[in-house]
Amino acid sequence: MATSKLTLSVQYADPRLVDTLPRPEIRRWVKAAQFAPAELVIRFVDDIEGRTLNRDYRGKDYATNVLTFAYDEAEVVMDTDIVRADIVLCVDVLLSEAQQQAISVVQHAAHLIVHGVLHAQGYDHEADDEAAEMEALEDEILVGLGMRKA
Repeated sequence: MATSKLTLSVQYADPRLVDTLPRPEIRRWVKAAQFAPAELVIRFVDDIEGRTLNRDYRGKDYATNVLTFAYDEAEVVMDTDIVRADIVLCVDVLLSEAQQQAISVVQHAAHLIVHGVLHAQGYDHEADDEAAEMEALEDEILVGLGMRKA
């Protein structure tokens, strides 16, 4: 498979993970889940910004682990389509969930980024069959990245 073009911006609005999650590692995770040319922003935010975004755009008044703002909701079907999205990770939720799940922050961040990149490309988990497809793809990617055992 040909390597897809990627323009990636990583923003650390909440700088707590800047040393733990370096840009080259984030790029590697994004590339593993990328099936089409993409222009993506990965933004790490605090609880306040995460809650505000979730409330304003999803009507849910709490911070969530990852939000994907895709600029084209259709599933990417051709490798010439350009995926454009902002993927926002809430550091507070990420840290809390990693501790609750007894996994490393790096493992959890990789999972959330892969999840967000798949959403940006049209994958979803609203219906059971879609959820199963997306989870299987996430597992395959995370195993390939060495973040999960096969």
